[in-house]
Order: sequence, then C-alpha cells, then structure tokens
Amino acid sequence: MNAMWGMTLGPGAKWSGAVGRGKLLRFTAMGEGANVSLLLYNLKDLTERYNMPDTLKAQHTSHLTIGHVLMSDNGRAMAGIVEDSLGWHDPIGGYTTRESTDAKYGKTTYQALRNDWLRSGQENLTVELIRNGLTKRDLVPVVNLFSKVTCASDGSMAYDTGHCVAGATITLRTEMDVLVVLSNTPSPLDPREGYPSVPVKVEATRADAVTNDDFCLNFRPENRRAYENTESYYALLG
Repeated sequence: MNAMWGMTLGPGAKWSGAVGRGKLLRFTAMGEGANVSLLLYNLKDLTERYNMPDTLKAQHTSHLTIGHVLMSDNGRAMAGIVEDSLGWHDPIGGYTTRESTDAKYGKTTYQALRNDWLRSGQENLTVELIRNGLTKRDLVPVVNLFSKVTCASDGSMAYDTGHCVAGATITLRTEMDVLVVLSNTPSPLDPREGYPSVPVKVEATRADAVTNDDFCLNFRPENRRAYENTESYYALLG
C-alpha cells in the first residue's frame, strides 16, 4: 500500500480525524490479540453517525467482514469493508469503562503513572468526541476491529483469544466525508488478565471510484440503496 498518510496507534492510545470520501483506511495489527474500537460520524453533519442496529439488520449479520457496509442512522453508506484477512470483526461487544478497567486490571491513575496508566474505551472515545464538538451523549456502539465475539444459544457471549494474528489487516473505503474516532483499548469481553498491549498501524491512500460491479455495492440489495442514498446526498450538496 503506497500510503499518503500513516501513524501507529499505541496500546491505550486514541485518535480522531477528518477523512474525506474515497479514501482507503488500512488497519494492521502489529501483534496478536489486537482490538481497536471505531466510530464514524458524518463530517458535514455530526448528528449523523454509524448505526449498529441498522447495519446488522440490513445485512443479516452479527459480525462484519469484506463486503459489509457501515451504515448511518440516515440509511447512507459511510464506509465499506473492501479487504479483510480475518473474516470477522465485532460490532456487538462494546467498549470498556473506567470501572470495568479498574476491576479487571487493577486501579491506575494518571497522577501516579502518567502515560503508563490504563485507559478505558469510554474515556478515550469521549475525549475525542469532545475535541470535535460532541459530548458523551453522542457515544454509540462501536466496531471492534480485529476481535471475534460469538453468541451461544443461551445468549452468552464469548471472546476468541486466538482470532487476531500478528499482521492481520482490514481496509475500509470511506463512502462519505467522515470523522473517524479510534481507541486502542481492550474488548470488555477479552478474558486475558493482562492489559493487551498491541500497537496497530493505520494508513490512508486514495481509493478507486466505486463501479457498478463493486462487491460492497452488490453484497445485499440494502447496500445498494445505502449507496444510492449517499450519492443523492452528495448530488444535492453539489
């Protein structure tokens, strides 16, 4: 990938940034057991954001992989998954809180440990939202990249500790101008006792135009309608 931009998101780190439509965002796990929580918002109207229930319902799935589209609460295609070496990313496991992080890994504070303290997903995401004019009330369910969570018949959920291998990748194509919010913090369902410490590389480059035979576009009839809604939105914006 001939990246036009890139960074490494360290363990516990957070980031947010504006990404224009028609870009490829590739995430690469630099070690085993990575997890990066992802949120998307319409850069031109932050009240529109990724909607987990509609995304899963429209595509008849409880996990995300190549061909799936992250849809907004206005029925638009925000990003399509165009490459995936793992075949499963978790949209239902949620993010950690301060309370759950302290209970699981031991209480830490910034005052005592400075940058070595253990961050929670909720805190990281909230800080980045506030930086962009939003608040904690704008938090929605995340996509946990690199994580696999399965559900048993009794409704219990299980985290697959062997799912993410070093070098695993997933690539999103942005279909809208989006605010991307990231937190490199553990899945709350990860049973490992130690706080996961896996850096993740993030790179961006330009994507080819979406053609009529595009895999994401044709993955489900609902996907095509979401793309049509996005194109209508931009046509009216000029």
